Amino acid sequence: MLKKLPVHFRPNPRKTIMQFFMMSDERNKRIIDRILSLTDEEAAKSLKDVYTLYSSRHKNFETLLLRHFDSVKNFIASDIALTETKRLLIGAYFSKEYSIQAAALFNPSIVLHPEQSSIEKGDARVIMSFRATGESHISSIVFREGVLKADGGVEIVEDSKFSTLPWRKTLQKAAAADKDSGLLEANYDIEFSSEDAISERTIFPSGPTEKNGIEDVRFVKFSEAGKEDVYYGTYTAYDGVRILSQLIETKDFLNFRVRVLHGKAIRDKGMALFPEKINAEYVMISRIDGENLYIMRSKDMYHWENAELLRVPQFPWEFVQIGNSGSPIKTDRGWLLMTHAVGPFRGYVISAILLDKDDPSKVIAVLPEPLIHPDANEREGYVPNVVYSCGVILHEQMLYIPYAISDSASGIATINVNDLLASLIKV
Repeated sequence: MLKKLPVHFRPNPRKTIMQFFMMSDERNKRIIDRILSLTDEEAAKSLKDVYTLYSSRHKNFETLLLRHFDSVKNFIASDIALTETKRLLIGAYFSKEYSIQAAALFNPSIVLHPEQSSIEKGDARVIMSFRATGESHISSIVFREGVLKADGGVEIVEDSKFSTLPWRKTLQKAAAADKDSGLLEANYDIEFSSEDAISERTIFPSGPTEKNGIEDVRFVKFSEAGKEDVYYGTYTAYDGVRILSQLIETKDFLNFRVRVLHGKAIRDKGMALFPEKINAEYVMISRIDGENLYIMRSKDMYHWENAELLRVPQFPWEFVQIGNSGSPIKTDRGWLLMTHAVGPFRGYVISAILLDKDDPSKVIAVLPEPLIHPDANEREGYVPNVVYSCGVILHEQMLYIPYAISDSASGIATINVNDLLASLIKV
C-alpha cells in the first residue's frame, strides 16, 4: 500500500549564509589598523579578490558587507576619513560563510502553502520545512516549495543557489517568567524580504535558548472560526546544555514570531499541536518523559500545565520509546496520528494510531506493524537505521509523508488514507 516516491532531498554544502565574524575587541582593532595601513591601490586589489571569490555566492552582497562594517566602525577613530573601498574591505574581514546543510537535511514537515492560485485543478501547493545541520552540529530551519499532483505525484520547485537570513529581527516584550529565568531575548520577531524565494529563507539560531540549534520543527496550519489561518511550529531549542520547547508562528512564511512556552507540562521535546481547538481548548501531543505518548490541553497557547498519558509502548518494535510524527490529521473516523517508535538496535520506524474525534485522549485503533522502516538503501547515514517525520499532509485522499533518512537526507512516501485506516485494528 505504501509507495516511496523517487523524490529525495540531500544536503547541499554550497548553500551558505553570510554571517558577521566577531573577535575580541583588541584583535578587532589590530585587524582594522592593518587594513587602514593599506594604500588605496592595495585595498582596491584586495576588495576585487573578495568580490571574485564570494560575491556570486550571496544576494545583497555589498549591503551585507556594509552592515558588517557598521558593526565594527566604533573601533575606528571618528576623525579618520574612509573610502567606500575600505569600508567594504573592512566588512569583508568581519564576514564569514556558514554552510547550513554541510552535514544533513532531515526531519521534514509539510503544510499547505498560503498561496494556492495559478495551479491546476486537483493540485495543491505546499511548503516543506527541514532541519538543516552544518558545522558544530548547529541546526536551522530551511524550506522547499512543491505541488502535490492530483495523480498522487509531487513536483518540487527548483532549489535556489542562495540562502538568506532575515533582514530584520525585533526583540519582543518578555513575560515575567522569561525575565526571571534569563530568557529576556528568547521572544523575538523576524522578517524576510518578499524578494527571497522560499528555498532561500533560513531561520538560523539567534535567541539565547537556541544558540546551538533549532531542531525538529513541526509546522501545522491552524484554523479557528472567524480568524485568519496561522501556521504554528513547535520546535526544540538547544543552547548546548539544556533543551526547551518553543513556538514559531507565521501567516505568510515571510514574517515569523518566536515565543517561549511555559508550564509544568513543557518538558522534553517533540510536541505537536492539533490543527484546531477541541472543546474550546488547544490540544497538543507530547512525550514529556522521553518514552510515552501524552496529550495536553490548555486555554492558553503559550502555557501548558497538565499532561495525560495517552499510550505506552506495546509492540516489540516500539519497546524503547514512542512519539509523534507531526500533528494529527482529521478524518471521518477520527484523528489519525502518525507515530515514530524505537526498537532493537535503536532502529526507528513510523506507524500510526487513531484517536477519538471528540475526545482525542482515547486511542480507538492502532496499526499493529510499522508503516515505514528504513530499507536497504536508507539504513546508512549520520545516525543509521532511522526514519523520522515531523509532519504529514492529506490531499485528495492521499497521505503524503515526508520523512528523514538516517538523519542525513529526506524522502517522501504516500499511501491512500482509506487503505491505511482499513489496516488499523480496534483497541
